[in-house]
Amino acid sequence: MRLFINFLLIISVHGVAQPNLTVVTELSPPNQMLINNQVTGYSTELVKMIISEAQLNASISMYPWARAYKMASHNSNTLIYSMARTTEREALFHWIGPVAQFKMGFVKLTERSDINFNDTEQAKQYKIAVQRHDLASQVLVKRGFEVLLTTDIQKSYQLLLARKVDMVVDDANYIAAMSEQLAINANTLTFVHAIEGLTVAGYLAANINTDEEAVKALQQAFLKVKNTEKYHQLITAN
Repeated sequence: MRLFINFLLIISVHGVAQPNLTVVTELSPPNQMLINNQVTGYSTELVKMIISEAQLNASISMYPWARAYKMASHNSNTLIYSMARTTEREALFHWIGPVAQFKMGFVKLTERSDINFNDTEQAKQYKIAVQRHDLASQVLVKRGFEVLLTTDIQKSYQLLLARKVDMVVDDANYIAAMSEQLAINANTLTFVHAIEGLTVAGYLAANINTDEEAVKALQQAFLKVKNTEKYHQLITAN
C-alpha cells in the first residue's frame, strides 16, 4: 500500500511540474504561416523541435504582432517568436535562442517608379507602414521617419496595396511568400533598399515570469537543436 501511495505522489509531482505553456507568434511567411488552422513555417518548425527536445507541451497560436507581443510581455508561461533582442526588451524575457534571420529593408509597389533612393535617410520623404512594437518601427521613429503603425504585417501590406502608404518594411527573401499570402503576383512588389541596423536574429523568448525549470529545459534543448543539420537548413532557409 505504501509503495502504491508513493507511486501516486510521484505521478502527482510530475503532473504539477509540467507547466501549461502558450506560444504566440504573428503571420510572417515563410517563417510563420497558417495552413488548415495550423501554425507552420520554417521558424515554427524550429520552435517545435526545441519544445519537443525539452519534453514540454505547448500550444502555438497566431495573432497580430501587437497583440502577441502584449500577451508575451504580460503573461507568465508565455513564449513568443520570432522577436528581435533589444535593450528595451532584454529584462522582459528569457531568451531561448534564434529561430530566424532578418535583413530588413523598404518594399514598394513596382509601379511606383517615382520611388528611388540609395540611402536610408532619403526615404524620410515617404510614408511608411510598420507594425506596432516591431523593431523596425522603433528604429525608424528614432531616426525621424514618418510611420503609420499597424497591428500586423498583413495590414501594412494592405495599406501599401491600397496606396495609402508609400512603402513597408520587410525582408527581400520573404516577398514571394507574402505575395502568395496576399494572392498577388510577386512582381507587384519590389525591394528598394536595406536598412542599416536592421539585420538581426529573430528569437524564441519567454516571459520573464515563466516557470524556471521550463526555461532551463528550453535553453538546454536549443543548444542541442542548434547543432543539428536540420537547424542549419531551416535557419538559412528563412
